[in-house]
Amino acid sequence: MNLTSDLGGEASEKIPAVQIAGLQKTYRTGFWLNQKITSLKQCSLTVYEGETFGLLGPNGAGKTTLLKAMLGIIRPSSGRGLVLGQPLGDRAVKQRLGYLPENPYFYDYLTGWEFLQLIAGLFQIPAAVQRQRIPQLLEMVGLAQTAARKKQMRRYSKGMLQRVGMAQALINDPDLVFLDEPMSGLDPLGRYQMREIILSLKQQGKTIFFNSHVLSDVEMICDRVGILAQGDLICEGSLEQLLGTTNTYHVRGEGGTAAGLEAWLTDLQFQGETWQGQLSHDPQKFLAVVNELNAKITAMNLARPSLEEFFIHQLRERGIHQSS
Repeated sequence: MNLTSDLGGEASEKIPAVQIAGLQKTYRTGFWLNQKITSLKQCSLTVYEGETFGLLGPNGAGKTTLLKAMLGIIRPSSGRGLVLGQPLGDRAVKQRLGYLPENPYFYDYLTGWEFLQLIAGLFQIPAAVQRQRIPQLLEMVGLAQTAARKKQMRRYSKGMLQRVGMAQALINDPDLVFLDEPMSGLDPLGRYQMREIILSLKQQGKTIFFNSHVLSDVEMICDRVGILAQGDLICEGSLEQLLGTTNTYHVRGEGGTAAGLEAWLTDLQFQGETWQGQLSHDPQKFLAVVNELNAKITAMNLARPSLEEFFIHQLRERGIHQSS
């Protein structure tokens, strides 16, 4: 099954891990099921082996629906796709997938170790392999200490539950990992730890697809991103493709005079002794003469927008307001 023409792409040396074309999901609702709600509208995208793809979108955009359709948990109303070369929902492929839901259910009276043994049994992982892999995973997610291993999960914090959830998603050593809001509800330390786990998976060559509201984390982790809004995939690409590769710098500083700085900066704005503007010349030459201008640079950054600014701009252009 070749979806290249459906996706409007050209042949590539990269091997697709996920390909979907024209995916749509419509639910029936109401007392007589006579009303229709479309959660996904003709979504098409490709995720390549070994890359980390981040899917962004406001609440209710359809992110979880798309992820569940790719996993085969729900059946799309129309469209088609491949995951690891097999049709959506293929049972054999599920042995090669890992999945962390946004709100996973755990057996409260099991310890983290016992829970991982249970999941390993579902994958028919031999006991000898379990004895080696479970402590490795607990070490990876920061739950190797004796207290965490022996404590029932009903006594786990939100961060501990998220980490044991990540461990169960990796118990079968998957080729492709799906993560639904992996940073949700975590404090800054928990977010850092989860980000480090994802980066370690990336270094191992795993393919990772995850939804997130935390745009700063997505910007640090992902090779490519897509934005889903009201069921439509409104854009996708690498950060360079979406945000640009501008070499223009935004400069902040203090001292100097408007007459001297205007030869180097456009959109120059003064506020007392401080100023800011866009550098219109070679940054190395500017740095060489800044002392001669009796000025001092306090910040100098590439002037491309952040992912958060780009995201909000894309939603506003389409008249979409984020829900809380």
